[in-house]
Amino acid sequence: MPTESNTPTIAITLNGQTVHAPAGSTILDAARRAGVDIPTICYHPNLTANAVCRLCTVEVVGSRTLQPACAVPVRQDMIVNTETERVNAARRVILELLASTVDLHEAPEIQDYMVRFGVDAARFAGGEQREFPVMDDNPFYVRDYSQCVMCWRCIQVCAEDVQFTFALTWGGRGIDSHVATFFAEDMPDTSCVFCGNCVGVCPTGALKGKVEFDLEQER
Repeated sequence: MPTESNTPTIAITLNGQTVHAPAGSTILDAARRAGVDIPTICYHPNLTANAVCRLCTVEVVGSRTLQPACAVPVRQDMIVNTETERVNAARRVILELLASTVDLHEAPEIQDYMVRFGVDAARFAGGEQREFPVMDDNPFYVRDYSQCVMCWRCIQVCAEDVQFTFALTWGGRGIDSHVATFFAEDMPDTSCVFCGNCVGVCPTGALKGKVEFDLEQER
């Protein structure tokens, strides 16, 4: 496998500046190497990019639709803009829709994005909320899917990206969609080995260590 030092580089134009990135890099990789901050929710550097949340969408000249920076590879002479009004309007709508259905009070990074992009959290208020009981079925962590933004990180880290345990999957439909166990089994009855990786990659507090949860309840 070639090292970065002998990997061919690709030249792209990023926000009007020429940027070089190793061949095979994504737009997000190239932007971060250049110090350009593109917001993400579902993306995690140790997991397969799944382009679920679409918060990282950018405008690529010549493309009809906005493109997910975490999953689209750079190509020679590509022209990318990360902060156009079209891009930021799309990000605002994504965040406003999340705020209308999901409890984000323990998602500080998302809250920062809401301030950054001028989100009107009440724009779509009044609709159906994601409401799930807190699932406290094991000694190690609790699950509160009312705070889940369906980023897929926990499912990925539990599967072939890291642990190969496959204890988690999708459940429900529509507003009731949520991360679940197979056949809705309690966590101790699944293949879970309680490694804690799912808690570590959760960006919102939907998964939380039992000790931390119990301390918060006492307060």
